[in-house]
Amino acid sequence: MLKGRLGLETARVPHADRHGLIGLSRGALTVERGCLRFATAGGPDLPAGCYDIPYQGISLILLGPGSTVSHDALRLMARHGTGLAAVGDDGVRAYTAPPLGADDSVIARRQARVWADTDARLSIARRLYAWRLGEVLPHQDIAVLRGIEGARMKETYRLIAKRYGVVWDGRRYDRANPNAADAPNQAINHAATAVEAAAALAVAATAAVPQLGFIHEDSANAFTLDIADLYRDQMTLPIAFQAVKAAEKEPTVPLERHVRRIAGRAFRDDGLIPAMIDRIKSLFDAA
Repeated sequence: MLKGRLGLETARVPHADRHGLIGLSRGALTVERGCLRFATAGGPDLPAGCYDIPYQGISLILLGPGSTVSHDALRLMARHGTGLAAVGDDGVRAYTAPPLGADDSVIARRQARVWADTDARLSIARRLYAWRLGEVLPHQDIAVLRGIEGARMKETYRLIAKRYGVVWDGRRYDRANPNAADAPNQAINHAATAVEAAAALAVAATAAVPQLGFIHEDSANAFTLDIADLYRDQMTLPIAFQAVKAAEKEPTVPLERHVRRIAGRAFRDDGLIPAMIDRIKSLFDAA
């Protein structure tokens, strides 16, 4: 490769000095005269036109539906440590989330270190539960903590359903036949998938290890599920129950589409993915 071709100089802006995330959709991401260029037909957040993308100042580009990316664009971003993830509208699905190649491995190393230590792993799990439940529980048994969280969630489901005027008969989910569930349970499944997609992007952006969870254990995305669950009360359930009410008013629109629309708006308004990134850094005390 010729040095300097397409701006492939060796200088790289540290991720700590970058601006985080940018979402692009309905267009083509290419390279023109050494610059990253996005030509779009226009969407809700970006008018039609051609835009130069300051890739050296961005950590992760979220490429939405109706978009293509050229080989030169991938090569340019890889050279400068700019990540690219293919996502659904407003980041409510994560189709790919390649590692960023961050400036260092501090979060992954700290995560692996505490995960490998039984006492430290429990300490992290207790911190996650404290964030979720609003108090530090004295219990030192992960099974007991899970039981307490499960009991409290039953009441949380009931209270949030009541807030949105949704009839709630309990959490029921048959993995073999998810469509057999009632509308509130189906909506929760769809909303949980959307929030998990946001968590997957946050985990990728911090170069954390998705397999090393502290509350969840068996899943290949265990840590992603740990982070997503932090937002079940404030994000997943409100999105789900709002979607149920919206579906009552517009029954011709599929329930999942209602969930995606509401989730996308909530993610943008609340800055969900940046908030998750900050949580991960705080969890491992990484500045």
